[in-house]
Amino acid sequence: MNQDDLFTEPATAPDGDFLTLGHYAERAYLDYAVSVVKGRALPDVCDGQKPVQRRILFAMNEMGLSDNAKPVKSARVVGDVLGKYHPHGDQSAYDALVRLAQDFSMRYPLIDGQGNFGSRDGDGAAAMRYTEARLTPIAKLLLDEINMGTVDFMPNYDGSFEEPRTLPARLPMLLLNGASGIAVGLATEIPSHNLREVAAAAVALIRNPRMSHAELMEKVPGPDFPGGGQIISSEAEIAAAYETGRGSLKVRARWKIEEMARGQWQLVITELPPNTSGQKVLEEIEELTNPKIKLGKKTLTPEQLQTKQSMLALLDTVRDESGKDAPVRLVFEPKTSRIDQTEFVTSLLANTSLESNAPLNLVMIGADGRPRQKGIGEILQEWVGFRFATLTRRTQHRLTKVDDRIHILEGRMIVFLNIDEVIRIIREADEPKAALMSAFGLSERQAEDILEIRLRQLARLEKIKIEKELEELRDEKAKLEELLANESSMKRLMIREIEADAKQYGDERRTLIQQEKRATFEVRVVDEPVTVVVSQKGWVRALKGHGLDPAGFMFKAGDGLYGVFQCRTPDTLIAWGSNGRVYSVAVALLPGGRGDGVPVTSLIELEAGSHLLHYFAAPADQALLLASSNGFGFVAKIGDMVSRVKAGKSFMTIDAGETPLAPMPMLPDATQVACLSGGGRLLVFGLDEMKTLAGGGRGVTLMALDDNEKLVQALAINKAGVLLLGTGRGGKAGEERLAGGALEPHVGKRARKGRAPDTKLKVSGMRPVLAG
Repeated sequence: MNQDDLFTEPATAPDGDFLTLGHYAERAYLDYAVSVVKGRALPDVCDGQKPVQRRILFAMNEMGLSDNAKPVKSARVVGDVLGKYHPHGDQSAYDALVRLAQDFSMRYPLIDGQGNFGSRDGDGAAAMRYTEARLTPIAKLLLDEINMGTVDFMPNYDGSFEEPRTLPARLPMLLLNGASGIAVGLATEIPSHNLREVAAAAVALIRNPRMSHAELMEKVPGPDFPGGGQIISSEAEIAAAYETGRGSLKVRARWKIEEMARGQWQLVITELPPNTSGQKVLEEIEELTNPKIKLGKKTLTPEQLQTKQSMLALLDTVRDESGKDAPVRLVFEPKTSRIDQTEFVTSLLANTSLESNAPLNLVMIGADGRPRQKGIGEILQEWVGFRFATLTRRTQHRLTKVDDRIHILEGRMIVFLNIDEVIRIIREADEPKAALMSAFGLSERQAEDILEIRLRQLARLEKIKIEKELEELRDEKAKLEELLANESSMKRLMIREIEADAKQYGDERRTLIQQEKRATFEVRVVDEPVTVVVSQKGWVRALKGHGLDPAGFMFKAGDGLYGVFQCRTPDTLIAWGSNGRVYSVAVALLPGGRGDGVPVTSLIELEAGSHLLHYFAAPADQALLLASSNGFGFVAKIGDMVSRVKAGKSFMTIDAGETPLAPMPMLPDATQVACLSGGGRLLVFGLDEMKTLAGGGRGVTLMALDDNEKLVQALAINKAGVLLLGTGRGGKAGEERLAGGALEPHVGKRARKGRAPDTKLKVSGMRPVLAG
């Protein structure tokens, strides 16, 4: 058998069937994937716990580690969990226990940890032999009803113990504490929420199962993170994410300005967004003010230098004063008190994780046992259904207990009514149980109870107690039966219990939800005139001032001048790729001095397989006429083509074999568009027939072309007309102006062919006439 046969030769399965290695691997991996999805990574919608968390809480409850018990070593808890329910690594179990105890990870911690349980800065917990743990009071919401017949139990991994399939959660713990996990092909990121808000939403949903998503969002306006912070996304964005179960929320830190002596002030961060620590922010500040040279570069990039200078001009010192009194206190001192506070804060938010995104991916194991992404309405509906079933089982379990107790007490009442006869039968009968059952019509259960009763319980006072207990039990039985028979009564009980738990365990919201604009870092640039010089090989530089003589420009050997653009430092240089992609570079970032400049390709990330063809530098409001060689074109502004990323943006739709033409500026008084074909035909049509596309695209047909013919040029002209460029007799360069009546024969509708101009020149190009 050769190596390839390993994947094709059938193997005989134990039952005699053939199974290829490929099929076996597929089945084995599927089993593994299901195990990871349902047995490790994803929480259950019913109790909000992953299997390891559920086993830890159940084991601690079985050990008697309630909130008022003496805590025990975490190692003892982990050992119990591993030995009885969770045969995996001890570190993974301990990590799960630690997370359940961290008040900065869990909105409502379920474990009361004593000792070092880590910090929000990423410090790990002490070893399990040093820390101690017990349950918190709020863990009762998950465990109090565990022995009331509320949930199903299943054998543990070796069948020696039983563990619950779910915990009888009295509130939607999935939403209260959230969850995070990565499975095979699935991931979950559920933020925490406020207990009072979730409870109010559950109550509202019980009362009105058809309530709209908008009404539900009024009850639960958004996440409530353990560390507070602020959500700056709009209500519409939050609602859309919660409706589909997937989205991203913009979050930021909260701060205050502390006034100091002699007019000084400092910025103090008091709350951080989720997944952000003070240590992380300090490292980001260090990278901004003392950047490292990027891989593959010899020096710092212009952006790094500019950001460094800007941050150093704003920031003097930063320190972390977090401690017991203030869990988060990051202090930022400005370079001078004259710095604008808003600009100072915005710079920090834009350059660090003080403002970031919080993902929302509501994936969980549903009530049907299947992993799926759900909206918040579906999550609450499924939990309400689970809670209703749990209450029904609890009520039925209690009714069974009450019926059994009533049965026992009714047998005892018969004893008191016939005490002498009962004693005689017990003394004289060979089989007392059978004799009692026959004499008084008792059940086997009643007869056994009577035989086990102590003589001192036969006193007259016991009869009174039994009668009172019987009366109370019969009243309770009637109420329990009414609950089971009446769905409305069961729902009212559910609502009362939810409201009672919300009152006992609820607290105020920590995270502020207030829409704000995303902070953007804008480097202040001194507005001054510059001349951008671009060479034919794409080298660029910016020289101070206007009116410079191009004859004085020096270039590398074999290179020459492509173009000169008189603009200002806040403007932008746009470069067009051969594939229609546009790249933008701030003029302020261009190198100056007397050198050759730098290649434009070093300032951008050019897409593989393409090259740069054209360049233009101007302010954002400058409109350009963009056209491609196959006769399509449109109008767009420089600002439409600016991108924050170096990879640029796809802007012009360029067909295979075609190229973008040189961009032409739109004259302020332009009224017409002139198009020149490779066959020498000229077409002029009204500017009102053009289309402006801020998002780019293909545009409209400018000029009809013959087969294998290309569009050479398209530009906007005014009433002064157009200047034709070409060569005359002897190859001598010449030009000829067409305006008024001379231009009239070429005027027509857009997408027509036009006609060749009546001139002795061999026309190769044209340019607009700037003056009449």
